[in-house]
Amino acid sequence: MCEDTHGIGRRALFVTGAAAALTLGTVSFAAADGQDPGTQETATVRGTLPPGCPDFVYVPVEVPAGVREIKVSYTYDRPSVPAGTTGNALDIGLFDQHGTELGGKGFRGWSGGARTEFFVRADDATPGYLPGPVHAGTWYVALGPYTVAPQGLDYELTITLTYGEPGTPVRPVYPPSRAKGRGRDWYRGDCHLHSWYSDGRRTPAEIAALARAAGLDFINSSEHNTHASHAHWADQAGDDLLIMLGEEITTRNGHVVALGTDPGTFVDWRYRARDNRFGRFAQQIHKAGGLVVPAHPHATCVGCAWKFGFGDADAVEVWNGPYTPDDEVALNAWDATLVASVRDNKEWLPAMGNSDAHRDPDAVGAPQTVVLADDLTREAIQDGLRAGRSYIAESKNVSLTFTATGGRGEQAGMGERLKVAADTPVTVRLEASGAPRCTVRFITDEGVLLTSDPLPVAGSGVVEWQTTPQYAAYVRAELRHETAAGPVPGALAALTNPIFLGR
Repeated sequence: MCEDTHGIGRRALFVTGAAAALTLGTVSFAAADGQDPGTQETATVRGTLPPGCPDFVYVPVEVPAGVREIKVSYTYDRPSVPAGTTGNALDIGLFDQHGTELGGKGFRGWSGGARTEFFVRADDATPGYLPGPVHAGTWYVALGPYTVAPQGLDYELTITLTYGEPGTPVRPVYPPSRAKGRGRDWYRGDCHLHSWYSDGRRTPAEIAALARAAGLDFINSSEHNTHASHAHWADQAGDDLLIMLGEEITTRNGHVVALGTDPGTFVDWRYRARDNRFGRFAQQIHKAGGLVVPAHPHATCVGCAWKFGFGDADAVEVWNGPYTPDDEVALNAWDATLVASVRDNKEWLPAMGNSDAHRDPDAVGAPQTVVLADDLTREAIQDGLRAGRSYIAESKNVSLTFTATGGRGEQAGMGERLKVAADTPVTVRLEASGAPRCTVRFITDEGVLLTSDPLPVAGSGVVEWQTTPQYAAYVRAELRHETAAGPVPGALAALTNPIFLGR
């Protein structure tokens, strides 16, 4: 069982709601009446979480009136474990007197395993947490035993209350939803980034500077399980950089990027696929004006593989950071969805690529999604991404033009359909630059049907191919780096969304 000793003997253990959460005994402090400003009270909580403990364990804290600041620090043991066995990892966060009910009404912050302490008060808070008054009532320290060693997980919490007059509440300022733009044009973006407001190590200013250096026109803030960064991007936006706001909802059954939600939108993550709750929160993202983008769906880290299905998704991240074998799996799985869409005449799911950059040497904008949008606004960028009028490039150096042309001059580009008869000759054409010695591959519902010779060292070239809609239901293009030997394709340099052929 879970033990909660508080230093004075075992406390009661209570189950709350679903079996995936437990609430421990309450930590109480003396009444605040007569406490001098600056007075502090501290309580220490010790406990043990066994293997198989619920996903979330809540420690209630009775906060008296007159408290100015609440501060929490914690430690836990990291014993040696056998090879191939997970060790201890304990996440932490905070909910206020509004409670821990799913939906996050009481949410005040989450730092996962990135910090060993945090504070909250009216005028300030640790990055990842929301400033605001510390009202009297029952608050909750949220513990998330991400993994537990066979020996169990021993932890210690230290909770400190500081009394006094509350500071002046902070009024949030958010970045604008449009930048100057160039009208209808191709815009480059990276929509999966982490700052020090979750487990990243860069400030918003540092990320914005790197985004500009990478040739980006837009970015999306996507901290793990918190929207606390939303009010800290406004001074980094400009005519040359659109900053959208979102979150990476990091569940135990996969991660999903909420892309371009309304400022201040928080999306809960405390559920698994078996709970049948994701649809509710996907709907919340859509109502807040955002896109639902499952991230690194075939990543191999604990809890990273996507298990909620794609019925609520607007796009899928098939390329995450430096190109790796799990990206290759994600790419092939995505291609299979294109075949199903053609077969069933259903909507299809566009592909995206993002850096998921956290710290040096992670490169912002590697890869980046290049989208055809009517202007540099949140809505226009989202429209282009949702329609698949986009391609993924490893850097700002790579530029593509990809078209399909019918016998009478009809033409379609990425994400579009060339509506011609099944036996109509179609010319597929890719113009590329910035991809030295890369080969071009054309892929259809039948597989790879053309592989070009390597492009010249200058990196520019044109590849054409002839087909018909009855032979190719869609065509997409890949640019691959050279490989040393063998049949395995090289790492991607670029990837287009498909052009569909036929009526």
